[in-house]
Amino acid sequence: MALAACGTSENGSNAASSSSMAPMSSSMSAPMSSSASNGVTTNADVFGPACGQLPQGSAPGSLDSMGPEPVASAASTNPLLTKLVAAVKATNLVDTLNSQQAITVFAPADSAFAALGDAKFNQLAANPSQLAPILQYHVLPQRFDAKGLEAAGSVMTLNTDGGPIKIAGSGDNMTVNGAKVLCGNIPTKNATVFVIDKVLTPGTNK
Repeated sequence: MALAACGTSENGSNAASSSSMAPMSSSMSAPMSSSASNGVTTNADVFGPACGQLPQGSAPGSLDSMGPEPVASAASTNPLLTKLVAAVKATNLVDTLNSQQAITVFAPADSAFAALGDAKFNQLAANPSQLAPILQYHVLPQRFDAKGLEAAGSVMTLNTDGGPIKIAGSGDNMTVNGAKVLCGNIPTKNATVFVIDKVLTPGTNK
């Protein structure tokens, strides 16, 4: 999730002005998960059919380049997440995400947003108050790896009104509210990221 590419996002001049950030910021005070070494992963833990689409070596968007960066900055270079980057930019949530200590991010791939259609995506991007709760439903205030999510089975997101997210399966067969994990356990400085094939809808599991 990321907008490091956006010049103003790094210094917080835009992020601080967004009222939609308040629920996300206040919700992120929950403690880290105690499961699986607090959900911290390494490149060796990454799995999923889309992981091979990431750049290799130390190129921007590669695992090596994303690992030391906070999650928003890391995702800004990930070629699978350009639509998500635009969505985070629209809601001015870059600095909020980058500043958290331990979170889990379910990141819809570009194909997931494409399924919504350009008209719907543009409508949401133009209405941050509608888009922010959807993005919050993709972030957990605890850091989990895949094994931790499997053990939990059901997890609450920053959008507490949206109801729990249900985890099923494991490895390449893991699903998040029915969305398939395309590339999971991606390590960043402050988050573990799971790229998924659908945009999650708050309230579907309430």
